[in-house]
Amino acid sequence: MNKDIFLSNSLGNKKEKFTPINNNKIGMYVCGPTVYDDPHIGNARPLVIFDILFRVLKCKYGDNKVIYVRNITDVDDKIINSSIEKKISISDLTTKITQNFHNDCIYLKCEKPNEEPKATENISLMIDMIQELVKKNYAYINKKHVYFEVKKFKDYGKLSNKNLDELIAGARVEISENKKNPEDFVLWKPSKDNEPFWDSPWGKGRPGWHLECSVMSKKYLGEKFDIHGGGRDLIFPHHENEIAQSRCANGSEALANYWVHNGFITLSNEKMAKSQGNILKIKDLKKKINGQVLRLALLSTHYKQPLDWNDKLIEQCQKTLNKWYQSYVKTNKKILIPSEFLSPLYDDLNTPGYIANLHKLFEKAENGKLNDKEVFTSACNFIGLLSDTPEQWFEFKKDKSKISEQEILLKIKERDKARQNKDYVLSDKIRDELLTKGVLIEDKNGKTTWKLK
Repeated sequence: MNKDIFLSNSLGNKKEKFTPINNNKIGMYVCGPTVYDDPHIGNARPLVIFDILFRVLKCKYGDNKVIYVRNITDVDDKIINSSIEKKISISDLTTKITQNFHNDCIYLKCEKPNEEPKATENISLMIDMIQELVKKNYAYINKKHVYFEVKKFKDYGKLSNKNLDELIAGARVEISENKKNPEDFVLWKPSKDNEPFWDSPWGKGRPGWHLECSVMSKKYLGEKFDIHGGGRDLIFPHHENEIAQSRCANGSEALANYWVHNGFITLSNEKMAKSQGNILKIKDLKKKINGQVLRLALLSTHYKQPLDWNDKLIEQCQKTLNKWYQSYVKTNKKILIPSEFLSPLYDDLNTPGYIANLHKLFEKAENGKLNDKEVFTSACNFIGLLSDTPEQWFEFKKDKSKISEQEILLKIKERDKARQNKDYVLSDKIRDELLTKGVLIEDKNGKTTWKLK
């Protein structure tokens, strides 16, 4: 496919044509999880969005020409605090959460990245980069701490499109008497008793959070690469700090050419926060919802925009997939998807536009032509949907619904009453609620019948 890819670049805040550094080696680095607690639905959005970008890049340039790197942060203050709170060792905690994260990726139908380095496996390279920054006078040592001196990097704030004073005023910066300036950030810090540590020229300690991504992206993709991705919350300070330390250590004019950031998720129009008690963990959704429903929901809004997570969204996506599975056919060969259907994805990952094309393709497939059904199934597969057989799909729903015959009959009675009162909104809501539980109802000759799909 010769069509160009366009991406919204946070560096400059505009949509740009994607031009790789090397067409035979497309490099993408995405910030992965800090494994201190089970992933929540906010963590799921970048997982799915950058999985789509990975698929689009491979479609354009070839499977073997794209290198997708996503890190695992397995040393951090949050991890230490969580291990104390949960009363388990850091090693047991990080192993368990990493495994849960991988299970969530499978559940969400995400492809594996090419590389998934862990911070703890790259400490020596972090020490090397810190030494280079100290040698070049971009970093200073005080009381066994090493700090990056922000004022010495003239381009600091360009990604956030703010000057230094604005950034400091709008963010919580770590206060420490060891710093020369409040905006300086830590590269290395001494470890307390019972905390993980590594030997270094500055004593036993551990790296700062921002440093690891600079080191691991360089290790697998080089000093300068194509795409760096993550959630909007990482723009400042994490990505801003990555750029500063990488460019200063490497003496390069850029870290990544394209910075792609996804928007936030709210929960019924409220910000998700631990303090609010409204963190929605993926493992809890697994108990009742197929991962493809979550995936479709996460793709239903453009990645740059905020996405509100609510029951109505889930019901709509469940209903859509119930319908789409009616045109599923097994495809044993690679079906070429018409380029016009892929166009929205090439235009800044416009997933709502692609989903609209799938609806059109489904209508065409419903006419019964086998080739149309094959194209439709393949087009769904391309974004990680219709990845089960219909039998698996409806069996999952049946298994997860846990609704008794008595409950079904009560719901039908409630719906009949709503229809008598001409409350069609409630009537439709009850029908859709039953459908999400794998119960199909049909009105015929004044009588309502039901069956499990």
